[in-house]
Amino acid sequence: MFNNNQKMSNSVTVFLAVLCCFLPRPSDSSKILVVPVDGSHWINMKIILEELHSRGHEITILHSAKSWFISSNSSIYTSIHVPMLEDETNANFMKLIEDGIQCRRYPTFIRSFCQQNLLTQMLEEGHKGLARLAGKTLEDPVLMQNLQDSKFEIILTDPAFPLGVIVGGYLKLPMVFNVRWINNGEGHQTIAPSPVSYVPVSGSELQDQMDFPERIKNMLHYFYNIYEMYYIINPAYSDVFKKHFPPGTDMISLDLSADIWLFRGDFVFDFPRPTMPNVVYIGGFQCKEAQPLPDDLEEFMQSSGEHGVVIMSLGTVVSALSSDITEAIAAAFAELPQKVIWRFVGDKPSSLGNNTRLVKWFPQKDLLGHPKTHLFIAHGGTNGMYEAIYHGVPVLGLPLMFDQFDNLLKLKVRGAARVVEIGSLTKDSFLEALKDILENPSYRKNIQHLSQLHRDQPMSPMDTAIFWIEYVIRNKGAAHLKSAGFNLPWYSYFCLDVAAFLLAITGTFIMGSVFVCRFLCCRKSKKKIKAE
Repeated sequence: MFNNNQKMSNSVTVFLAVLCCFLPRPSDSSKILVVPVDGSHWINMKIILEELHSRGHEITILHSAKSWFISSNSSIYTSIHVPMLEDETNANFMKLIEDGIQCRRYPTFIRSFCQQNLLTQMLEEGHKGLARLAGKTLEDPVLMQNLQDSKFEIILTDPAFPLGVIVGGYLKLPMVFNVRWINNGEGHQTIAPSPVSYVPVSGSELQDQMDFPERIKNMLHYFYNIYEMYYIINPAYSDVFKKHFPPGTDMISLDLSADIWLFRGDFVFDFPRPTMPNVVYIGGFQCKEAQPLPDDLEEFMQSSGEHGVVIMSLGTVVSALSSDITEAIAAAFAELPQKVIWRFVGDKPSSLGNNTRLVKWFPQKDLLGHPKTHLFIAHGGTNGMYEAIYHGVPVLGLPLMFDQFDNLLKLKVRGAARVVEIGSLTKDSFLEALKDILENPSYRKNIQHLSQLHRDQPMSPMDTAIFWIEYVIRNKGAAHLKSAGFNLPWYSYFCLDVAAFLLAITGTFIMGSVFVCRFLCCRKSKKKIKAE
C-alpha cells in the first residue's frame, strides 16, 4: 500500500513539474514599452509583440489614437495615446511618387540625387512635425509621470521615427531597435563602419562592386547624407534636446545609445559589409510557411493548369499608378497563358483580360508559397522581397520610391529579378519582361538558391529576435557590446590627431636634419675659407 501511494505521489509530482514547464512563469514576465511606426512597419512590429505576449510579457504601446493599423483595443497590449502623428508629418506620398517618376527621366548618374533631394524636402518638413510631437509628449506631465511610474524594464522601438528613441533616452531605459531604416537613413550607416569604396550608400542605386565613376557617385551620396543629418535632421530637434536632455545630446548620440539593433536584414539579400557586435540580423522573421487558401482562390490557382499564376501587388500605393500605365499592364497580362491575381484599387482597366482577377486584398504570403505561383510583381518593399526569397519566387519590380530601387537592384544583381521603370513602361516592354522571367528558368533557379541559403540558419530569425530582447531584459542592457568608438570625437575616430602628431614629428625631424646639415656645411665652408 505504501509503495502504491509513493508511486502515485511521484507520478503527481512529475505531472505537476511537466505542467509548470508549459505555464508562463511570473518571474519571466517583464514590462515592455513599445513605440512603433505605423503602416507596413507596424506589421513587422506586431509579429514580434505577439510572440513576446505568448511568452508572458506585459506590453504597453505608445501610439496615436487615429493610427492606420494600430488598434487601441487589443488582447496582447495596452495602449497609451500620443498626439496625432500622421498629420504632424504631413507626408505627401502621392506627390513624391509623381515627382520621383520625373526624376527617373534624368541620366543614371543624376536621377538618384534628384530622388534624394525630393526625399530631403519631405524629411525636412516631416522632422519638424515629429520634433513638435516629441516636445508635446515630453511636456505632458501626466503622460510622463505615468510612464515613469510604470517601471518599464525595456523600450522596444522602430527608430524610423525618432519619438521612441527620444522617449527611451529621456526615461533612461535599456533600448532595443526593431530597425531597417533609422531617422537619418539606412541603419547600418549610423552604427557601422561604411567604407564608400565597396559599401553602397542608401539611395545611390549601386552594388558593392563599383567602378571609378560609381565610387565618385557613392562618395557624393555619402557627403550628401552627412549634410542631411547635421544640417536638416539634427537642427529640427535642437530645442527638444536643449530643454529636456544634457548638453551635447543630439539625434545620433541617442541612436547610438541603443543596446541592441534587431536589423531587418540578411546578407543573403544585403551586400556583405562591416557590422557591429550589437547588431543582430533578423531579416525575414515575418515569413511563415504558406497556409491553405480560401476555396475561391484555390480554385482559381488550380484552374491555371501547367502555366501557373502571376501575382501582383504594389502595397498601399497601388492607386498611385496612372490610368495609361494600368491599361498597359492589363493589356500585357491579357496576352499571357498564365492566370493573374492583381491587388488593385481603382477603376477597372478596359484592356483587362479574362485571365486576370482583380482583388482589393489577398493573402500574399500564402499565395507566394503556393506551388502554382510562378512570378511576383512588386514595388520592392523589404517585406515583399523577403517573402519572395523565403518562398523562392522570382520578382518583376516596379519601384516607386524610398529604398525600393535599391532592394530590387540587390535581387537583380543576383539574377533573381528584373526591373521595369514605371515612367517608361509600355505594354510591349512590360510583356517582354514578363515572358523573359516566366520562360527563362535561371530566374527561378537563382531565387530558389537564395531561399535555400536564407533558410539554412542555426536559429530562426524570430527566435533570434526574442532571445536578444529577453537578453537585454535579463542583463538590464548590453553596454558591453557597444563600441568605444561612439564616444570619440570625429578627429580621434579617424586618427587625424595621431596623423597630425606623426606629421609634426616627421616634419620637425626633417627640418632639424636640414638645419644640422646646413649648419655643418656652413662651418666646413667657413673653415675652408679661413684656411685659404
